[in-house]
Amino acid sequence: MGGIFGNVAKTDCVTDLFYGTDYLSHLGTRKGGMAVLDADNFSRAIHNLENSYFRTKFESDLDELQGSKGIGVISDTESQPIIASSHLGTFGIVTVSKINNIDELSKIAFDKKKHFSETGGGGINPTELVAMLISEKNSFEEGIEYAQECINGSCSMLLLTKKGVVAARDKLGRTPVIIGKKEGAYAASSETCAFPNLGFDIEKYLGPGEVVFLTAEGYEQLKKPGDKMQVCSFLWVYYGYPASSYEDINVETVRYRCGKALAKNDDIDIDFVAGIPDSGTGHAIGYANEKQIPYARPFVKYTPTWPRSFMPQNQKVRDLVAKMKLIPVKNFINEKKILFCEDSIVRGTQLQDNVQILFDYGALEVHMRPACPTLIYPCEFLNFSTSRSTLDLAGRKAIKGIEGEEDKNLDEYATAGSGKNLEMIELIRKRLKLTSLKFQKMDDLVEAIGLPKNRLCTHCWDGSSYF
Repeated sequence: MGGIFGNVAKTDCVTDLFYGTDYLSHLGTRKGGMAVLDADNFSRAIHNLENSYFRTKFESDLDELQGSKGIGVISDTESQPIIASSHLGTFGIVTVSKINNIDELSKIAFDKKKHFSETGGGGINPTELVAMLISEKNSFEEGIEYAQECINGSCSMLLLTKKGVVAARDKLGRTPVIIGKKEGAYAASSETCAFPNLGFDIEKYLGPGEVVFLTAEGYEQLKKPGDKMQVCSFLWVYYGYPASSYEDINVETVRYRCGKALAKNDDIDIDFVAGIPDSGTGHAIGYANEKQIPYARPFVKYTPTWPRSFMPQNQKVRDLVAKMKLIPVKNFINEKKILFCEDSIVRGTQLQDNVQILFDYGALEVHMRPACPTLIYPCEFLNFSTSRSTLDLAGRKAIKGIEGEEDKNLDEYATAGSGKNLEMIELIRKRLKLTSLKFQKMDDLVEAIGLPKNRLCTHCWDGSSYF
């Protein structure tokens, strides 16, 4: 998915920029980058993060980066930031984007005899494309609005200009942008968890399509927010850090409520509840609190040398990382009936291995309760599950096993409690060798988040798209 952080200060901004961007590392990484502006001089640093951490790669760059304005990015697609020169002046740009019509937009540019100098994933760098679209208009404000109109998908961005930082949220608000404030500085971030330890207070949650201009003295609204919103529900379920809030709704609070809803719909006899580390932990605590039964950790996570399992691009390496970072605790497994809460089941490959380990260590029963419905549709708006084929999704694989086709009767399979929905879940349960499997109901997930369903994007579960 990726994350962006930018700040403007009366003094040097680099330390806050460095740590603020680092606080977004949980969003999934391939590349990291920072750009700062000192007087009229832009400087930037970009590193590959697939085999290391942001802090490790960028600490040696800090002495070379000086300035009072800066932007940073954790990207799971292309190299950023881009420094662009145009009739609007020289500016830096970072984005969190999914541009479904990038080929079409690139062809239009080529027809106009334009060219691109950067590449992303072997093709056009999406952030450079956005910079090009912005530069076609007479101001940054007009250019951002034009880019948002052209893009099929989503794009939130920060622009580093000689006067300050421009922050823009994508037109339907699928990815958040939040403004923070402290004495002598303002910041914009994808996650509020970047603010507290840097001394920033939450000042404003940008609305869908809203654009603001930040200086060290304050911010000015350049474009009002739109009325329609489709913020990604998966932010609360999985992507978001527990300390973060979106739309003023805390991630950990939502996960407790998800676990509570799972518990209310359950009557299973178990010895204790556990969470698949780390994102399943909050859901499991909510479940245990509601049922008033013990919470325990039969798996503990080892992270000093094993980063997040979705970071490597090679699937075999991802599976290895996922396996090596979870260490079983036999004392809590042998002769126990265990219920696990998990954020979701995407492919289920590593989960299948984990379940087998539990039974090998003497578990009597292993039950699974994902905090969201079955993933059936690939994400069209963020870079989640898009590197895999549709059939890699556990739900689609089960549907193909039943129907002989992976895209038949999808509405019925997405309807909780329907015959086809239950048949799909049973096939997934058998493949994972679970004692029982129950997914969260859509209505309970929406209630746990606390926003109306038409303000949430739930496409990956039910295929819905309101706008």
